[in-house]
Amino acid sequence: MSDKRIHLFDTTLRDGAQTQGVDFTVADKIAIAEALDRIGLDYVEGGWPGANPTDDSFFAEPPAFRNARFVAFGMTRRPGRSAENDPGLAALVQSRATAACLVGKTWDFHVDLALGIPLAENLELIRDSIAHMAARKDEALFDAEHFFDGWKANPGYALDCLKAAAEGGASWLVLCDTNGGTLPDEIRRIVGAVREALPEARLGIHCHNDTENAVASSLAAIEAGARQVQGTLNGLGERCGNANIVTLIATLALKTDWQTGVDAEALTHLTSLSRLLDERLNRPSRTDAAYVGERAFAHKGGLHVSAVEKDPRTYEHVPPESVGNRRHIVVSDQAGRSNILARLREIGVEVDPDDRRVGRLVEEVKRREFEGYAYDGAAASFELLARRELGEVPAYFELSRFRVMDDRRWNARGDLVTESEATVTVRIGAEEVMTVADGNGPVDALDKALRKALNPTYPILESMRLTDYKVRILTPQAGTEAVTRVMIESAGKSGRWTTVGVSPNVIDASFNALADAIVWKLYRAGVEPAA
Repeated sequence: MSDKRIHLFDTTLRDGAQTQGVDFTVADKIAIAEALDRIGLDYVEGGWPGANPTDDSFFAEPPAFRNARFVAFGMTRRPGRSAENDPGLAALVQSRATAACLVGKTWDFHVDLALGIPLAENLELIRDSIAHMAARKDEALFDAEHFFDGWKANPGYALDCLKAAAEGGASWLVLCDTNGGTLPDEIRRIVGAVREALPEARLGIHCHNDTENAVASSLAAIEAGARQVQGTLNGLGERCGNANIVTLIATLALKTDWQTGVDAEALTHLTSLSRLLDERLNRPSRTDAAYVGERAFAHKGGLHVSAVEKDPRTYEHVPPESVGNRRHIVVSDQAGRSNILARLREIGVEVDPDDRRVGRLVEEVKRREFEGYAYDGAAASFELLARRELGEVPAYFELSRFRVMDDRRWNARGDLVTESEATVTVRIGAEEVMTVADGNGPVDALDKALRKALNPTYPILESMRLTDYKVRILTPQAGTEAVTRVMIESAGKSGRWTTVGVSPNVIDASFNALADAIVWKLYRAGVEPAA
C-alpha cells in the first residue's frame, strides 16, 4: 500500500443521522450510499443494525457496492457477556455488511463513569469484540471514542486500548475527537506520538466540528501519520457536525499530493453529491460552502469580474469545473454553457458546442432555475429538458385536464376520514382517455389515475413505483400562495430516477414531476409512442 494513499470513510448514514431534525428513510439511505460508492469512497458506514427499524431494513437489502466496503457500526460487548452471546455483536454479524466498526471506551474517566468496570476489563471487552468480529467479517475497525481526551488524561491507558484492539485483529485504529474540542496542533502532536508508539498500526482520524476545526484537524492528523479519514457529507452530524468529507475530498485531490480513490472524473460529480444530500433532506444547500456552494465561484461586478475574465486564477483557487461547480458572474452572467455540455456528455448526448440549441438550453435552464427548479437533484428531468430541446423525446401522451377532490367526513363507524379522488383526461395517440382513481392523498390519487389511463397502452409502467416524495416551500413569505418545488423519486427495473416540478399549486407541481418520471421511463426503455 502506498504511503501516500488516504482511505476515505463516510459516516453520513450513521453519525450524520444523529443530526437534530434529520431522519433518513430507507430510500434516502440507498440513494446516498449508491452516490458515495459511485464517486469512489473506500468505506460507507450504513448505520447501526439492531438500533432501529430503518437501519434493519437497510442492512437487510443494501445496494450493491462496486467500490466501497459496506460497514456496520456497533459497540464492544457488554460487561458480563461473552462476545458470542452479545446481542449487539450478533446483529452486526447477521447483517449483510462486509466490515464492522466497533466503538469502545479509551478514556479512563468514561470506563469508570459509564461502564463502572475495572480498566483492565475494558481492555478485554475491546480485544474480545474485535477478535470476534474480525473472524466473521472481512474487516473489523476500532473506533477509539474520546481518544484525545483519554490521551490527555492518561496516555498510557489510551494507548493500551489501541494495543488491545490491534491484538484482536483490528484493521484500522480510528482516533476520535468525539467532542470536537481538540485543536489541530494537539491532533498533530498526539497522532504523531501514537504513530511512533505503534509504527505498524494503520491509523484513522474522526473529528467533530465543535471548534470549527474538523477539516483542519483531519488534515493535521494525515500529516502526522493517519491514513484513513472519516467524515460526513456537508459536515452533517450532531451538535456542530463532523468533518466535511466533501471539503476533504476536494482539498486532498486539488491541494495536496495525497492519493484517494476519487479520480479526476469522479471529482466533477462532487457538487452534485453535496446537493443530493440536501435534496434528500429537503433543505436548502449552503450557498457559501467551500468548493460546491453556489457562491463558491461567484463574482460581483467591478475589478473582480474584469480580473476573472482575463485570468480566472486571480480569484479562483481551483477551476470550478474540477468539482462540478460553475463560475457565476453576478452582473453579466455568461457562465453555464460548459456546465450544460458536461451534463449532456454525462447522459450520453454529444452535441456541437456551437450548436444554437445549446445556447437556448442554457437560457432555459437559467430561467427554470430562477423559477425554483433544481436539476442537480433531478437528473431525469434535466435529461428530458435537454433532449426535448434537441427534439429527441416523442409525445407519449398529452394532458387534457385533471381534477382532484378531497372528501373529509365521518364514516358509518363514526371515524373521521379523508379520501382523495382524481380524474385525469389524457390524449394517447388519436384516443382520448378519462380515468378516475382513489388514493391515499391527492398525489397518490393523481398518480393512480394517470397510470390507470396509460398502463393499457404502455404496460412497462406497471413495474414502476413511486418511492419518495418531497415538497419544499420556495417563497415562505407568500404564505399559502407560496411557490412549491416537488421532488419525486421513482424506481423500477431500470433503477431509480428523480424528477422535479415547480408551481404555486402543489398538485400541479406534483403532476409535472409525475409526468416527467413516466416519460423518462418510457424514453429510456425505448418505447414507441402510440399512433
